[in-house]
Amino acid sequence: MEKVQKKYSSIKTIGHFARFYKPHMTLFIIDLVCALLMAVCNLVYPSIARNIINVYAPNKMVNDIIIWSSIMLGIFILKAVLNYSVTYWGHLVGVRIQGDMRLQLFTHLEKLPFSYYDETKVGSIMSRVTNDLFEISELAHHGPEDLFISLITIIGALIMILTINPWLSLIVLVLLPPMFFVIIKLRKQMRTTFAEGREKTAQINASVESSLSGIRVSKSYTAEQHEIEKFDKANEDYKVVRKRNYKVMGKFHTGMNFCMDMLYLATLAAGGLFFAFDIIKSGDMAAYILYISMLIAPIRTFVNLFEQVSQGLTGFVRFEEIMAIAPEKDAEKPVKVDKLNGDITFDHVSFTYRKDSQDVQDLVINDLSLNIKKGETIALVGPSGGGKTTLCNLIPRFYEIDKGSIKIDGIDIKNIALKDLRKNIGIVQQDVFLYGGTVKENIAYGNLDATDEEIINAAKLANIHDFITELPDGYNTYVGERGVKLSGGQKQRVSIARAFLKNPPILILDEATSALDNVTELQIQDSLEKLSKGRTTIVVAHRLSTIKNADEIIVITENGIEERGTHDDLLKKENGVYKDLYIRGMRN
Repeated sequence: MEKVQKKYSSIKTIGHFARFYKPHMTLFIIDLVCALLMAVCNLVYPSIARNIINVYAPNKMVNDIIIWSSIMLGIFILKAVLNYSVTYWGHLVGVRIQGDMRLQLFTHLEKLPFSYYDETKVGSIMSRVTNDLFEISELAHHGPEDLFISLITIIGALIMILTINPWLSLIVLVLLPPMFFVIIKLRKQMRTTFAEGREKTAQINASVESSLSGIRVSKSYTAEQHEIEKFDKANEDYKVVRKRNYKVMGKFHTGMNFCMDMLYLATLAAGGLFFAFDIIKSGDMAAYILYISMLIAPIRTFVNLFEQVSQGLTGFVRFEEIMAIAPEKDAEKPVKVDKLNGDITFDHVSFTYRKDSQDVQDLVINDLSLNIKKGETIALVGPSGGGKTTLCNLIPRFYEIDKGSIKIDGIDIKNIALKDLRKNIGIVQQDVFLYGGTVKENIAYGNLDATDEEIINAAKLANIHDFITELPDGYNTYVGERGVKLSGGQKQRVSIARAFLKNPPILILDEATSALDNVTELQIQDSLEKLSKGRTTIVVAHRLSTIKNADEIIVITENGIEERGTHDDLLKKENGVYKDLYIRGMRN
């Protein structure tokens, strides 16, 4: 995962986080009101206990004891109801905020350019979408609620202790500042280690995603042990970071617990001495101990809260890091297009994947000019690394060019809305990706509004209808994760059916048959020729026998366009690049 290291102040981060409460403010307020009432209930019953011990019991006021005991029972019942409300509604607020953030993050991920995914592991992204957002939802629920209850309880308990005896409250006030000093000092260390832990968790997720996605390759090459060793290394790195994490947590909890024990010891000793010298009554002593216990509880909550804040805000910062990455840039005032004709012009186009480099050697495409007329079939051939696939990826603006312009029907593609541009371009690639759904759902990706009849017709044009009808559930047959239940040729036909259903004026065939055997290739070639008919078609070909009938063949090398012409014209060139490639291909 690329490290977009940004320094966020806690206040700024919390301010950004707070905006996610707005759509759920009513539910959030209800949760806080219930939390407030719980805190008030906690503050009331020690005073009742104090009066029972000091007044009602010594004076044998039985009725008052029964009445106030009944009132305490009512308070405890009310607390139980409030506790249920806080637990249920509070968590619901957290889950809804988590859902909003997950949707916002996924929507943003869908809009990020290809260059982001070139540099980022999917497993690392998954860690942010799942683990980080879960911690954020826990913070969204417990953070404000625990903070609110704790503050009310601490302030209320101190006030009540003050009413019992001002000197006792002074002892507490003297001991509290060191405790909060420990919290503040160790909090920074915890946040740093939690951030490291997040990164290592992301690396483990990425390792698992990569290994399991390629499980067939690792088994084929008996490389299971190698994958286990790679995972073990990532796992060991994670354990080292978590060790540091828990070391800081150990200091944090130990320091806080020791401070609270000292607070309890000091107040108990002071209260005992005050009682021994008749400065306070037994009821005051009992109420005092109850309020001290009540004071310690929210301080313990603060301990957990700071840990939760560290985890939650670390996750939120990672969330904001992704949200800060610029999405694909669409035209500010796009030219309205519906159906393009398909005249494509490359005008002195240069492109490099390394945007930070000024070296000409890093240019994948350098000052290339090319005109493709409507309805023509143009084949791009040449050695690997010449930029053929890159050239195709520039037409739908999967990457932004560095210099020059690409125009379709005379309109610069930068001035066409991305959605309008891409709906006019169909792509059939060598590596077909099928989603883990049904055959019908995968074909329908060509046009999500298509009818069943249109989907079936597209399958017939792709010569796969008969095969689909023989499947156990026909078009509703599950194809498996990434289409593993289908052969390479069958997956390719599904992708061709998609393209037929989309019916674009511009078609890109990026080595669409190079991964298939000769028999399957010949069968699919017929479908591709039908698909290409009447469209502007750009074919990236490895097997030159498949592009003999192209209107023009363009030979691209690292030096740019070396040769261009028809199949017959290029074969007539002495020492021509195409002729050499063709002859070597025929020998193989």
